[in-house]
Amino acid sequence: MKLLWTPSETLRREANLTAYQDWLARERGLRFADYAALHRWSVAELEAFWQSIWDFYGVQSSTPVTAVLSGREMPGTRWFAGAQLNFAEHVFRARNDAQPALLAAAEGRDLYAVSWAELEAQVARLAAWLRAQGVVPGDRVAAYLPNIPEAVAAFLATAAVGAVWSSCSPDFGTNSVVDRFRQI
Repeated sequence: MKLLWTPSETLRREANLTAYQDWLARERGLRFADYAALHRWSVAELEAFWQSIWDFYGVQSSTPVTAVLSGREMPGTRWFAGAQLNFAEHVFRARNDAQPALLAAAEGRDLYAVSWAELEAQVARLAAWLRAQGVVPGDRVAAYLPNIPEAVAAFLATAAVGAVWSSCSPDFGTNSVVDRFRQI
């Protein structure tokens, strides 16, 4: 088979996978000769692998994890039982104020940036408004709007509240919108 591409040494050194393997060696004493060896370990030691992913990325839960996996049957296995996560919290925890949160373009408008501070303020205002409307964890929030920064803010605000988000772009036909929203 002809090799189509090989990453540069710089790309390899700066890759997230390299950082993860270095972390495994440093934190867990695990070293792998190559990617195939790492893959074999990840399949053979499911709980250890997924716990390492949780730890490497610093996932935070507001409640304790009682088990990484409830079993090995698929489908049906519960992952990280007991954990309660907030996606919006994790998004903002990873913010980098030196870079924009979003880059957007629209018809009739040049490419523009949305800062992390601006996005966070929008999310906070929308989350407060959703709570004032009585939206609670597990509720469903649906929106009919294009893929624009405001849609991202609305999604993150919904996640911050703990509700389920669904949206459709205005270019969807009526039946598609009704079908999508009926699912939730």
